[in-house]
Formats: sequence, C-alpha cells, structure tokens
Amino acid sequence: MTESYVFLSSPPKKTVRFGGKVTEVLSKYSQGNTQDFELLKHQLSDPEIKDVQIINWLHELRISVTHLTIEYEQLVSIVLKLPWLNRSKEVVEEYLSFLGSLVSAQTVYLRSCINMIVSHFLPSRVTISEGDINISDSEDGDEDIVATFNTCHRALQIIAQYVPSAPRFLIPILVEKFPYVNKSPRVLECYIHNLLRITVYFPVLGLEILELVTEKLLKIDVNASRQDIEDAEQNSCIANSKNCGAEHDIFNMDEDEDPQQRGTGVLFNKMVHPAAERLDLALSVFFAYIKEICFLSGSMDLNKTKDLYRDLLAVFDKLILPTHASCHVQFTMFYICSFKLELTEAFLEHLWKKLQNPNNPAVIRQTAASYIGSFLSRAKFIPLVTVKACLDLLVNWLHSYIDNQDAGSRAFCDVTSHGPFYAVCQAVFYTVIFRHKQLLDGNLRIGLAYLQALNFERIVMCQLNPLKICLPTVVNFFAAITRKYQLVFCYTILERNNRQMIPVIRSSTLGSSVQTCANPLDSFFPFDVCVLKRCKKVIDPIYQPWEESNVEEFKSPKNLVQQGAIPDDEDDFLKGEMPQNNGVAMTPGSYDSFLKSPLSSVGSPPIKFLQRLF
Repeated sequence: MTESYVFLSSPPKKTVRFGGKVTEVLSKYSQGNTQDFELLKHQLSDPEIKDVQIINWLHELRISVTHLTIEYEQLVSIVLKLPWLNRSKEVVEEYLSFLGSLVSAQTVYLRSCINMIVSHFLPSRVTISEGDINISDSEDGDEDIVATFNTCHRALQIIAQYVPSAPRFLIPILVEKFPYVNKSPRVLECYIHNLLRITVYFPVLGLEILELVTEKLLKIDVNASRQDIEDAEQNSCIANSKNCGAEHDIFNMDEDEDPQQRGTGVLFNKMVHPAAERLDLALSVFFAYIKEICFLSGSMDLNKTKDLYRDLLAVFDKLILPTHASCHVQFTMFYICSFKLELTEAFLEHLWKKLQNPNNPAVIRQTAASYIGSFLSRAKFIPLVTVKACLDLLVNWLHSYIDNQDAGSRAFCDVTSHGPFYAVCQAVFYTVIFRHKQLLDGNLRIGLAYLQALNFERIVMCQLNPLKICLPTVVNFFAAITRKYQLVFCYTILERNNRQMIPVIRSSTLGSSVQTCANPLDSFFPFDVCVLKRCKKVIDPIYQPWEESNVEEFKSPKNLVQQGAIPDDEDDFLKGEMPQNNGVAMTPGSYDSFLKSPLSSVGSPPIKFLQRLF
C-alpha cells in the first residue's frame, strides 16, 4: 500500500469544531434549518483556519460530495476559495482528492473548479503603499511559486482524469483570465508560461493556446515599434551615460527581482520601454518553450518539432501574416525554422504558394513577398543553394508577369494593379543586396554568369517601372551593386524618374488617384534587426546583420552625403548610408513626400532615414 493511498484512506485527526458533521448539516439545510449551515460557512471562511481543520472539513465534504448539488453552490464556492496551495502537503493532497471527487459527482462545478485553478496561474498580488501611492501592484512574493504552478497543473490533470471533456471548457477560461497587456511583465510572463505548459499534457489544446498567446503578444508588438524602443533605450543612455539604464533601475518596481542578482546582468537586460519589457520577457518564454518541445537531452525530436511547426505555421497564417506592424512576434517562425533545413524550405515554399496564388488578397501576396525577401536575407542558416533556388523562382515569376503585361492595357506604374509584382521585385533586390557577396564568392565568373542569367535589365526597364515603386534605400543599393558588376545600369532610369516626377497611380472603384509617397507599397521587412535584449541572445547567433563593409564597398569621396550621427551599433539595413546615384539629388517635391509618409506604417523606414537626401 503506497503512502498516498494510506493518506487518502486514513481517518482525519479530531479537532475542536462547532455544529454537526457535514452530512448532518446538509440534511438539516434541506429541511429548512440553516443555522448549522451558516456556521459551517463561517468556519470555512475563517482566515486563520488551521491545516487540521481544513483536512477534516475536506474529508467530510468528499464523503458527502453526492449531496453537494447546485443548491449548495455557496458552500462549494467558499471551499474553492480556501487558501490551500500554500499549506502542508497533507492539505494539498486532500484538496486535490476533493476536487476529483467533486467534478466526477457534480459536473455542474467543473467550470468553477477550472476557473479557481487558472486564477492561480497569476502570481499573488502584493501591494506596498507609501502614503497614498502604491509602489507595487502585482508581483509574486511567494518563494514557492514554482511548486504552486506545479500543483495547479497537477490539479487540471486530475480533473481531466475524472472528466475527459474538461479540456474543452478550459480555453474560454484561459481567455477570460488572460491579464491585460498593461499588467506587470512578471504577471504576463508567468501566465504565458503556464498556458504553454498546458499544451504539453493537453496537446489537443496546443493550436488554440498558441493562437491565444500570439494574439496577445501581437497587441503588445504593434504598440511598441522598433523606432520607439530604440529611442527609449537611447534616451536612457543619454540620461546616464556612465551606467545605461541605471536611473530606470533605481525606480524599478518589480518585486520579483532578487537583490543578490544586482550586477549579474539581470537589470542590464531590462528594457526601458514598458511594452518592450513585457514583450521581451514573454517572447523569451515562448522561445524557451519552442526549444524544450523540439529538443530532448540535446537531441531533436523530429515528430514533435514537425507538429509544433505546423501549429506555429497555422498561427502565422491566421494572425501574424495579416498583421502589418508587428516587429518581433514573427521571430517565433524564424527560430523554429533554424532547427532544420527541411523546416526552412517548407516555410519558404508555403510563402511562395501564398505569393503566387492569385486568389489571395493582394496585400497578403505582397506581405508574403516581404517575408521571403527578409527571410532569405537575414536567416544565416539558409544555405546558398536554397537562396539561389528561391531567386530563380522569384525572377522567373517576374519575367512571366512582364510577358503577360506587355500586351495589356495596364502596363504602366500602378501599385493597386501590380502590387505583388513590385513586392517581388523588392524582395529580389533586397536579397541580392544581402547575398551578392556569397553569390559571387569562390568563382567570380560563375557567380556573375548566374546573376547575368537572371536578366535584371529586363525587369528594371519594363513599363511597370519597379525602381519608382520600391523603397529608395533598396533601389540605390541595388543600383550600386549592379553597376559595379555591370549587370544593369539603373541610374538612367532613376534620373528619368526624377526628371519626369512620375506619379504613383492608385486605382479604386471610385477612379484613379494620383499620389506621391515614399513607400507606396507600404512595405516592411519583417525580420529586421531584433531590438529586444533577451530575445537578441537567442536570435543573434542565427541572424545575418547588416555589415557596414557593404556600405564601404560602394562609397566614394565624391558621393558622400552629410547626415546626422547614427549610433555605431545600429544594425538596421534601412539606417545604413546609401550609395548615391552620381550626384542625382532628390527633387524637393519627392523629399517632402518622404516627410509626409504615413506614420501608421510601422514597417516604413525610420525618421532618421527619411531625413536624408538622395
């Protein structure tokens, strides 16, 4: 006989109490005598109730569980509010036994039981007041928080053993209990950790939980642009140049911080921007979850990895791909794809199908192209053979598109009609900019022959005029590279575009409208540099940064542009100095349109870039 079985079957110790046994109290209550019933509720509600008392009451309630119908909801509610988690092992075991008996005999309380357990996924609230000011509002002071969470997950599994349908009642409660995005980073971190942990023993809920977590993180992400985060960090460094972020740390309100950890790098990892700090912690938990699911003792579990990839891809399609302004959540796909080449190729193939499918909305096709270009350029783990295979696909698609348009009536610069075409052009240009050294490395003659075979000249000189639509940063770097290797001379077209001031035409059901906009595609590069400190440690080893040597390669004294100082550690391609087109300056009208570019376009080039002359 095991210790657990002996405990559950052994009689409880006698204690001083008032009123009769629970069965007698319930019997009297059903006959209209409520005195003992109220006394029972009062004793269970006593904040100073002892462990032995709790064990006795729970033992009797477990025996009488068949009588605890809905009319005794008040009593059950009080029992579910008992402070059982931080009690002795005997209390915890008796309480878990009671929960199992209750839900098996009275399924009407199933949701209440799950609700109680999920409420403990959040750390205890601790409020420390100084005068009229609360200086801490929601942090855990419980040193045994890990044990608490372990017990909660055990309770959910026990309930599911008695009621197999319990998991389907769980999702609405998890949604309801999800903390507001403005809550403490620690609260968000704990809750997301517990949600992801549920997927381990309730795999049927995996997809729904991943959707819930991703949806909440996206709401934070779109409200914390890369530029805002960088500005906050830079301002903090300027405020205290000797110790970046020291002033922020002095007024730190997070109570989960161990004072002994000061100076060990914990505070150094904190983000100054509040939303960025929440996102950084939450995504760090997400990355740890992905790695733990996919690897066991250092070896990859291929089946689990594939299953998780499929779920993350479904979440990507539903939530991330349609979200234009996200900066960091998409790195979950970036990270899992780095585990195995087959996942990388599967992701690229998936994006390619999205792009070439004419039944998809144009904005989705354009975004898929942006993801392909950014992924090919930034993922260090993608081999050159895969990059070339993707370039072949994209360039062949562009040539076929041009073939189909040459005889058509819409063979002119129209973003609405040809948005996917321009997005693919930009993806190709962007990839060539980042990968041209690798493409030409080794055997220059073979590399040049490959690039010449792509026939960029036909693409840039076609009637659709992609050099007018793509981002000027991308266009200028591409023009400099192709000029150096004599692949195509773009500057003639750039000069003509500037002289003619060709407008960007947007067609709609109300007619065509003429606009001037620096980013008519409203394009962005989804895998631009990660600026979250904790996440960077995970992403940087598999990430291809923008190398300043790429700028020096095309820079000459005569076309150097004077510009504002940029931090040396900037790693954003869009913030790099651009090679100039032999002194062809941007016209005042076009420059004004840059400054008036919609601020809502989070993926657009940052202000420092917008203030440069070309």
